[in-house]
Amino acid sequence: MEWLNYHHLFYFWTVARAGSIARASEELRLAQPTISNQLKTLEANLGVKLLERQGRRLVLTDVGRTVLRYADDIFRTGRELQRAVKGLPTGQRLRLVVGVADVIPKRMAALLLQPAVDAHPDLTLVCREGPLPQLLAALALHELDVVIADVPAPEDVKVKAFSHRLGDCGTSFLAARPLAHLRKGFPRSLQAAPMLLPSEGTALRRGLDAWLERTGVRPVVAGEFDDSALMQAFGARGLGVFAAPRVLEEDIRSQLEVGVIGRAEDVREAYHAITVERRLRHPAVVTLAEAARDAIFGAPQA
Repeated sequence: MEWLNYHHLFYFWTVARAGSIARASEELRLAQPTISNQLKTLEANLGVKLLERQGRRLVLTDVGRTVLRYADDIFRTGRELQRAVKGLPTGQRLRLVVGVADVIPKRMAALLLQPAVDAHPDLTLVCREGPLPQLLAALALHELDVVIADVPAPEDVKVKAFSHRLGDCGTSFLAARPLAHLRKGFPRSLQAAPMLLPSEGTALRRGLDAWLERTGVRPVVAGEFDDSALMQAFGARGLGVFAAPRVLEEDIRSQLEVGVIGRAEDVREAYHAITVERRLRHPAVVTLAEAARDAIFGAPQA
């Protein structure tokens, strides 16, 4: 069995945090050649390049970023061990930094993340929102622990990432009371009826367009929205029928006082947790993935 030299890892960790061998040399009070040799030995033992020069700067390689992430965990755990042995509180809260793709409904993001919050009372939850390519870039730099998206990581994005399917659900169509009559004869009742749609290019919009094509129904598009919460707000005001994930149906009905017009189980919305690891490691991410598969998407729907 090959053993990792933690002294070498510590020198690498210090250099990566300090930004240069010169600063690390001052912090460690060691000669620069000594640190350089230790880094070379670590790279040789791992068989990978961890740092490379770009002009006068020393930057981490992709593998180096991964090793740094592990080193952060290792030395943080070491500090906690020392405090625990001394009988002192560790003072460390579990931190989860999540990137939420901007097409994910806020209600869905909250539903997926809530089990992690409930299971880990010491959790500090940090949420970032943005386009999927931007979030994947941040994930590659280890600025995020996980990205929640409605599609797997695209193959054409040059980021080493693994997609973990959380589950999928059908689609509910809801509307305010003035449009309640559309419940009768659904989905044919949607012919020429006002409808609110998510913006083009989203997975849900593609699914809805395909479903409308299959059913031969042509509603009047009364609005298109990037933000699902805004779409639902206008729907609650009677502007048109809107679609939402089936698992959010009861929450939306109670919060917005709208009714179900109909359901389409063949319009499926899928959700994925994207990480840089093939196997989920972060305890909060493991919790949310298990809850999604077992309790949210795996639970029978009325």
